[in-house]
Amino acid sequence: MTDTFTLNQQLAKDCIVLGSLGDSLLLLLNNSLVPWFILVPRTNACEIHDMPAEEQQRLFAEMMELARFVDNEFKPDKVNTGAIGNMVRQLHVHIIARYEDDYCWPQVVWGRPEKKVYTQKEIDRIVTRLTSRLKERFVVDQNLNK
Repeated sequence: MTDTFTLNQQLAKDCIVLGSLGDSLLLLLNNSLVPWFILVPRTNACEIHDMPAEEQQRLFAEMMELARFVDNEFKPDKVNTGAIGNMVRQLHVHIIARYEDDYCWPQVVWGRPEKKVYTQKEIDRIVTRLTSRLKERFVVDQNLNK
């Protein structure tokens, strides 16, 4: 993992930094219409296949841990996982809970104008759930409530 990690400005603008999950920064897209988490590994690699094998394995484990959390906590009809990166080149992985009655099912959620920002109470509830379920693997960002 890199010591010179800086979060992409677009991700910082669109997301709430919840904390860290293992070696990755854990973000929540600030749109409560669907639970949409983003893992940003602390690496300079732009593609998963460019990461050293041991970093790939750690990222995959974090992805699976977060996907299980999303599945267990939000009970979606489908969990979407993707690392697209056309607009934001910094390597990041989306873990999204989808429901057959959500605002754009069965279409993709990317690029849609519909938005409902999270309240602080909703954010606190998600952080509590992450802390409870993921224990020491999830570390809350110290600036979250500032």
